[in-house]
Amino acid sequence: MHTIVLSVGGSIIAPDKPDHFFLAELKNFVIKNISSHRFVIVCGGGKTNRYYNDAASRVSNVAPENLDWLGIMATRLNAELVRVIFGDLAHSKVIIDPTKALKSAKPIIVAAGWKPGWSTDYVAVLLAKRLGAETVLNLTNMDYVYTKDPNIDSTAKRIYDITWKEYRKLISSKWSPRLSTPFDPIASKEAQKSRLRVVSLRGTNFSNLSRCLAGSSFDGTVIHP
Repeated sequence: MHTIVLSVGGSIIAPDKPDHFFLAELKNFVIKNISSHRFVIVCGGGKTNRYYNDAASRVSNVAPENLDWLGIMATRLNAELVRVIFGDLAHSKVIIDPTKALKSAKPIIVAAGWKPGWSTDYVAVLLAKRLGAETVLNLTNMDYVYTKDPNIDSTAKRIYDITWKEYRKLISSKWSPRLSTPFDPIASKEAQKSRLRVVSLRGTNFSNLSRCLAGSSFDGTVIHP
C-alpha cells in the first residue's frame, strides 16, 4: 500500500471560513482511494492564521515567535476539523511532532504545525521521509507554480517541471510565519536534500487530483531533484 502525503493549504480548508463543500469532496476522494493508499493529510492555517496574526499585531508589537505560535494553533484547529470528518478511519490524535515514532494501523493520519520556525510544508516533508513516501502532493489554490506571482504580475509564466535547484532560486531563502509561497524555502531545502518529489496543484480540482494519483496526465507542477 502506497503512502500519500497531502500538504493541504489552509487557504482551501478555510478560505474565509471552513469550506464544508471542499471538506466533503476531500473526504470522498480519500475514502474512494484508501483501499490502495494510506493518506497523511497535513493541514495549513490559511485565513484563520492571518486573522489572528493581524488582530494581535494591531494591538501590540508581538514577537515573531508568538505570531508563529498563533499560526501553529490555527493549523491544529484546521487539522482537528479534518480529522473528525473521517471518524474512526483516522488516527485518534492530530500529529503535532513529526519526529516522534508513529504507530498507527489507521489508513488516514492528520497532522498540523509543529513549532516556531517550521511550516506545515516542512512537517509534510519530515512525515514523507519517516513513512517512506517518495512524493508530497501540495494542494494549493493555484493550478501551477509560476515564475512570479500571477496575481500581481501579468508576465508570470506557469512552470510544468522544475528542479529543486531552479525552484529555490525563485523563492525567498528565509521563512516567516505569514510567508506566501507555493512550497516554503525550509521545506524545499529539506525536500531537495532528501530527494523527494513535490507535485503542486489546485487542491479543489479532485478530478485532476485523481488523474495525478493514477499516474495519468494532469495539470500541475512537478518539483524534483
